[in-house]
Amino acid sequence: MHSPVTVEELAGLMKSRAGLTVEPQQLADQPDTPFEVYNLDSLGLLGIVSELENRYGKSIDNEAERCKTPTEFLTNVNEQLNTGA
Repeated sequence: MHSPVTVEELAGLMKSRAGLTVEPQQLADQPDTPFEVYNLDSLGLLGIVSELENRYGKSIDNEAERCKTPTEFLTNVNEQLNTGA
């Protein structure tokens, strides 16, 4: 079983993979704010998903790339990473 991907990790990935600076606390305080408010598009999410796949050595289906909020994304990714683990 993998440790869950956290808002801190997501914020770091948003910076490193999409060039967006978002404070982890902002994601934690407003977890249902749409990614578009942060200017994170599907290409940015694709980069984040790719990095998570490399980091955890497990495929993540493209459903994660269609998530609209941090809550939806983290729930989806963490469920996929822990399936069959």
